[in-house]
Amino acid sequence: MRRKHRLLPAIVVVLAACATTAPPRQESRTVPGVNFSAYSTYGWSSPAENATVDAPLRILDVNIRDAIRAEMTRRGYEEVKENPALLVDYETAAADKIRSNPVRIGIGMGSYGGNGGGSVSMGSSSVQSYQEGRLVIHVLDAGKNQEIWYGAVAGRVEQKSLDAAAVARVVATAMADFPARDGTPVAMP
Repeated sequence: MRRKHRLLPAIVVVLAACATTAPPRQESRTVPGVNFSAYSTYGWSSPAENATVDAPLRILDVNIRDAIRAEMTRRGYEEVKENPALLVDYETAAADKIRSNPVRIGIGMGSYGGNGGGSVSMGSSSVQSYQEGRLVIHVLDAGKNQEIWYGAVAGRVEQKSLDAAAVARVVATAMADFPARDGTPVAMP
């Protein structure tokens, strides 16, 4: 799988630390008929970032992998190096977005004592640019080399941070619908 996050440092963490008016959007898909109780182990589809990668990307990779490990453990899966039943990978992406606010018109009336009055106001339109970040987590059946689940979260990026707790919140949101070994989704902590 492609690892887009090598090109886009800290996008996921930025997404995690944002203070937005709208919550991040989450989505997930499971291949119908998958029996998650048949899987007990997982490993990584691609190796961890190495020392040749810039420090922020290494920190980001460690934080994302640690958060995924925690979510997989919470759901009853064990990480193994050899012959895992599931393979896990992730990718990040970012896109520049533009938000437009149309022209605003306000009309008001009022009175004070015997005097009455009214007013009309008009506000100009405004355009605001921002960056939207996206994290996608892929889970594959290692034996079939087939994706059986993916979860994604996307939202407005407003501030930069490599905080592990912020990354854990984003990963938990992306994996909110990932089934436990008994096949049931696990509630977010």
